[in-house]
Amino acid sequence: MKQLGAKLQDLGKALMMPISVIAAAGIFLGLAAAMQNPAIMGQSFVQMEALQLFIGFIRKVAGSLFANLPLFFAVAAAIGLAKEEKPTAAFAAVIGFIAMHVGVNYSLLAQGLTPATTSVEYLVSQGMSQTEAMMYSAEFGNTLGIFSYHMSVLGGVIAGLITVALHNRYYTIVLPTAINFFGGRRFVPIITVIVLPLVGVGLSLIWPTIGAAIVKIGEFIGHSGSFGTFLYAFAERLLIPTGLHHILNETVRFTPIGGITTVDGESIVGALTIFNTALANPGLIADEIVREATRFLAQGKIPVMMFGLPGAALAMYHCAKPEHKNRVKALVIAGALASFTTGITEPLEFSFIFVSPILFFFHAVMTGLSFAMAHIFGVMIGNVQGGVIDLLVFGILGGSQTAWWYTVIIGAAYFPLYYFAFRFVITRMNVKTPGREEESQNNDEAAAMPASEKTAKIIEGLGGSDNIQIVDCCFTRLRVKVADMSAIHKDALLASGASGIKQASDVDIQVIYGPQVEKIANDVKRALTA
Repeated sequence: MKQLGAKLQDLGKALMMPISVIAAAGIFLGLAAAMQNPAIMGQSFVQMEALQLFIGFIRKVAGSLFANLPLFFAVAAAIGLAKEEKPTAAFAAVIGFIAMHVGVNYSLLAQGLTPATTSVEYLVSQGMSQTEAMMYSAEFGNTLGIFSYHMSVLGGVIAGLITVALHNRYYTIVLPTAINFFGGRRFVPIITVIVLPLVGVGLSLIWPTIGAAIVKIGEFIGHSGSFGTFLYAFAERLLIPTGLHHILNETVRFTPIGGITTVDGESIVGALTIFNTALANPGLIADEIVREATRFLAQGKIPVMMFGLPGAALAMYHCAKPEHKNRVKALVIAGALASFTTGITEPLEFSFIFVSPILFFFHAVMTGLSFAMAHIFGVMIGNVQGGVIDLLVFGILGGSQTAWWYTVIIGAAYFPLYYFAFRFVITRMNVKTPGREEESQNNDEAAAMPASEKTAKIIEGLGGSDNIQIVDCCFTRLRVKVADMSAIHKDALLASGASGIKQASDVDIQVIYGPQVEKIANDVKRALTA
């Protein structure tokens, strides 16, 4: 079980690679959509042919990223979980992804399932109702030009996981001398192209059952209405300390649980996929369908990220001891700004979720309610972050149909609710939020610490260079795999400026530094190889 937990941590970290790319691509797509909307920019602007041609080019490039997400996830899973020789794993993942879908395609053709025999027109002619025919036809689609089951991102993750398992098993294999040229890392693509088509054949036989189960879950959430939306957001926040919230997010963003629709005979699966398809193709998907998809996206985050957590930050500052207020002020301002502008919340969340289960539960409930209320009021704001950038690009610039003002109204109530709830709990229960510790953690000293000294302090806190096996990071966390967890010195890590520490498994530790973690990770890697 512990080993499984470690693997899930690695997978969650790996999935952040494509998500970070499509989050940025989504912003470009949203800006391009707004600049081609005459209701926003005016008729004269959208008639500037040369400019609109350039904007259309940006839109096409950004849209192409979303069209190939399953492949990106296959490669990301392989890179993230490969022990060594990550480029080989990535190359093999591309081969494995294609080979798996070829296996699915061959099995479907053997069963007499082709684009023609699964079309809505053909199925209706065979006696199916229009609705049944559309639902059945939506199960199939083209992946990189290969007719296959519409497995979306889940298919990419499956291909990536099986490929990387083969890679980790065989990348050091030694073959007999006569054929040893094909050993080692060269053997990985070979075994991949042998195994993955067979996996595809097997998947083609069980996928209808898997797909039906996913659809049933999606139908439950859909039929649960705003309560289902609340449950999703509530669970997502509760998973924050484990880092596994990424997996839950990808499930609603890219599987039928987040919604499914059909466009020109092609099924569009997942909340984020539906939203971005609508952005790239104005008028192609009805607003009602897009609105049902966005209930899982940024709109529910905006009141919490832009208003609620800054209110909590102000409460923590006011509750800090006088001698620590300067240190706490710098900490909460940085965290509040990150939350407000980009929706990155962990620097603030990790300052209270481990010291007060009550505040953590309150935060999770309020997040769930925010998502539910945005759904009830018919808000239609997509993307994945939930900061002011998403509000501006996908809400205000998206036009009146987004009903963006409801998120601001909810947020205006959330700021005082968070402030007074946090202040009451912190003072009444003597919660040790930043600045209320018995002893200062010297974060003010960490802020002034030279980069080289901070790096040395981090390596010391991780038990020394010999104890560090793998160093990586996500948006806010330094993710490290260590040989001996007992060698970790948490005081040293906190002295280096960390806002929180989470032991994810017996060998995995996450240290929360905030948005600057990418530079910190690179500094640590360079120091370890020096």
